[in-house]
Amino acid sequence: MANPTTCETVGTVSFTDFPEDVQLCILSFLTPIEISTFACTSKRFVSLCRNDIKLWFTMCHRRWGSKTQIRKWGNGKIAFRLLYKTLNELENLIGFWRRSGSGTIGFSSPPLVFFEWGPSFLSGSRVSPSKNGTYDVVKLPFLWLTLSPEGQTMNFIDPYGQAEISDSFGELDFSDNGLVPVNVSFMGKTHFVVEENLSFFACSNFNSNSKSKGFGRSSSSENLKGEDDIEIGSPAYSPGSLPDRLMSEMYQHFANRTSPGSGDKRRQRRKEKERQEKRKWEAEHFVKIVNCSPTPARPVQGLWKGICDDMSLDFYLVVYDDIGGIACRRVGDSSERFSSYAPVFWTSNATFIESPLSPEEEYLYDSRIHVRPHPVANYTHGKLLSAETETVSRVLNINSSYDLVIPDLVGSTTNPRHMEGRIWQYNNGTFGFGFIRDSFIIDLKHIAQHGCILDTKELCSD
Repeated sequence: MANPTTCETVGTVSFTDFPEDVQLCILSFLTPIEISTFACTSKRFVSLCRNDIKLWFTMCHRRWGSKTQIRKWGNGKIAFRLLYKTLNELENLIGFWRRSGSGTIGFSSPPLVFFEWGPSFLSGSRVSPSKNGTYDVVKLPFLWLTLSPEGQTMNFIDPYGQAEISDSFGELDFSDNGLVPVNVSFMGKTHFVVEENLSFFACSNFNSNSKSKGFGRSSSSENLKGEDDIEIGSPAYSPGSLPDRLMSEMYQHFANRTSPGSGDKRRQRRKEKERQEKRKWEAEHFVKIVNCSPTPARPVQGLWKGICDDMSLDFYLVVYDDIGGIACRRVGDSSERFSSYAPVFWTSNATFIESPLSPEEEYLYDSRIHVRPHPVANYTHGKLLSAETETVSRVLNINSSYDLVIPDLVGSTTNPRHMEGRIWQYNNGTFGFGFIRDSFIIDLKHIAQHGCILDTKELCSD
């Protein structure tokens, strides 16, 4: 038994008794709000909480060090406190998003976008099913989000999917490679808008020129390029010419004026018209697919891919509702009829039939064939498909949805039982589905796992 006298002699240890490195290590496990609250307790703790290298870098590295290279953001010239705030906001983008509405005029692009971490940026890629009869997923670069050395956000889209520039994004000359500068506006956590930033290059050129050449004030947006600016000390500038310049400006003002302020309004309308003519990208809205992965409570939830009876690969989104039901629909190109939001199956009862299965259920499964790729390409996630990976663990009753929405199929089935179907969940966590009226099973595989797209096939535009 411990001696009470000994315990009293040792006493309590306060936070200030620890070395500074230990204090910083403890603080790095807190959130920014908790650190701000802690800094209010003592003047000494204020300087401790402002330690950018030892505290805020440690916080960034602990949270995102395994996903991105912390010291490469902004070429290593920005404060880690600002970087923590930026990465915390960008992290919400990780995962799948779906374009709402039609795409930009003149561009045919898939509606699904997948965001993932890069070395010094966050990248979004358009993903779509391949056309080669396999489980390959086409992945084209689309949107990059990063920080400049001054700590300003820089966002660019690549309309043509130039995959070769993905790894060297931080070293690019954006004005010469076809990238379009954009503004990314967040509307809550599940909606953002991408709009072209028409003033990006003009402001960038003006800032760089004004710093390196010492340009004076500019009187119009055209001067942002430095064409009409007058540098102090150049032959075009002399103190004796000031009255002549004032007289010239006064003459032009009264000669062109028809009403007070009308000249400014006309110039503003003309500039706005010129900006609209230079626009390369129309605004696009994206909505987050929140539940894009299965969970123990919702084992068939998420985004899946499967090869149909016509040997084409399709994407499927399976969602659970608030009353215990399940619905599946295709996620396709919005320009095609019924493909953008086409329902596939549904059920109001998500209770599985556990094994052992009845002889009738076993016959329903054994009497059907699995739609698979060609034997040469019969691989998924690097493993050969086999009967062992597709051992049925349990079954779920479902109903077909096509007869409810597609007019061509209404009344085509005389037997109500033909509307019935099954989900067969396998031991590896994936599942297949089929209907009584059909003789095949469509096996669904994961599109992404652990933050990465599986079976990617990156294409470069010519």
